[in-house]
Amino acid sequence: MLPERRVTLADVAARAGVSVALVSIVMRDAPGASPANRERVRRAADDLGYRPDSRAQLLRRSRSRLIGVVFGVQHAFHGDLVGGLYEAAESAGYEIALSAVTPARDERRAVASLLRDRCEALILLGPQLPVSYLSNLAVEMPVVVVARAVRHRGLDIVRTDDAAGLQQAVDHLVAIGHSAIAHIDGGRAPGAAERRRGYHAALSRHGLTESAQILRGGLTEDDGVAAARALLESTTRPTAVTVFNDRCATGVLDVLRREGLSVPDDMSVTGFDDSRLARLTQVALTTVGQDAATITAAAIARAIDRLDDAPVAQRELVIPPKLIIRKTTAPPSPGNRPSR
Repeated sequence: MLPERRVTLADVAARAGVSVALVSIVMRDAPGASPANRERVRRAADDLGYRPDSRAQLLRRSRSRLIGVVFGVQHAFHGDLVGGLYEAAESAGYEIALSAVTPARDERRAVASLLRDRCEALILLGPQLPVSYLSNLAVEMPVVVVARAVRHRGLDIVRTDDAAGLQQAVDHLVAIGHSAIAHIDGGRAPGAAERRRGYHAALSRHGLTESAQILRGGLTEDDGVAAARALLESTTRPTAVTVFNDRCATGVLDVLRREGLSVPDDMSVTGFDDSRLARLTQVALTTVGQDAATITAAAIARAIDRLDDAPVAQRELVIPPKLIIRKTTAPPSPGNRPSR
């Protein structure tokens, strides 16, 4: 006679008509479920005779004090975040395990590597994984998503207010006399949609909607090079451009200077992140600064709070950005002012 099959979280979820992630939250008595949902899940568990797996509980209590971090090598700002994560984790008595995303190594492989290392929690920097995949991970362990807006009750989010950051950049350019401002986009990268919204909102507020111009960009210098060439070929050349990130902006700067244009006299350029690249003397890029120290401290604190089942007031933390003005923005030269 075959032994009776153990009732699983998936069985309880199906019976209660909720997600597996929600059942896990209720079974762990963790924050994130309404009283009505807790009652529904517990009733379904009782009806099915669900009992937690004591062996799995014992394994979870065997603490590795290791937090896994997935980062992208193409993101200059991720390097700054990794440094802050090490510092914040060490001060809390935890270690960091890194797993990189490269052109030849995708995010799923990076995550799988950390799971094999018995990490207690995961911090994902700007992930592009589907929400369904992220939510399934969150059933197994705390997952903190950094630099991406994700709507799911099982995930914790720490991010910059991307829309507000782009608005700060446009406001600065308008304040110094620019009225023709283009935006080089980040495509489908995390934060790109919010930055586009910020760009449009700022232009609308200043009555410059008709001059809106968005060019295809991306994450890297090569993307910036391609976007800058398209910009120079445009029949309505702007006097200023906001760029998705600092790395892409350096590609833009390279093309403009190779073509004999003066930055910022002929064209002002702003980036986003305030990465180490932007702070180099030869770059000196005006950029929207993300508060790396606050972001990383908050991400580590949230992961540890979840591990300790500490009460958490809000699922998403949104950190204000700050515009850093350097040498790549200035008023347009007198002969380079478009009529309004």
